Amino acid sequence: MFGKLPHGLPLWHPAALISTWGGSGLLPGAPGTWGSLFTLPFAWVIASRYGSEGLLIAAAVTLLAGLWSSARYLQTSTSKDPGTIVIDETAGQFLALAFVPVDVWWYLAGFILFRTADILKPWPASWADRTIPGAWGIMTDDIFAALYPMALLYGVQTYLTGY
Repeated sequence: MFGKLPHGLPLWHPAALISTWGGSGLLPGAPGTWGSLFTLPFAWVIASRYGSEGLLIAAAVTLLAGLWSSARYLQTSTSKDPGTIVIDETAGQFLALAFVPVDVWWYLAGFILFRTADILKPWPASWADRTIPGAWGIMTDDIFAALYPMALLYGVQTYLTGY
């Protein structure tokens, strides 16, 4: 079944479009996985043109847009963290891929590692998920979760390339 927007918030509303990453959070199954997957082509283009700095900026801009859109989305929702909000996965996925080469295998590894960290929520992501309310809580647990794959991928790349 497809996810539903809260009553009174049409898909064309900027908060809905941003929060659901263009509607990807409304797809059936695992909305967070869809949101992360739909982020990959954007990350590829940004990193190809602007490198690591571009992805770090994209993560920061997405974090800010996600704070606004999630807060607006929550005003019309009865859930404290609706699954259809996937802008947090987008920000986290950008961050997780910030220091890897633009390469299918590195991006696949970044996708799998980020989804794993987002689902398992190692500390401090688990702490943020449990204790920070509202839009900040929605966004920060994914930012914290992204730090693990980002560091691991950076370490592996550094080891493999020698620098």
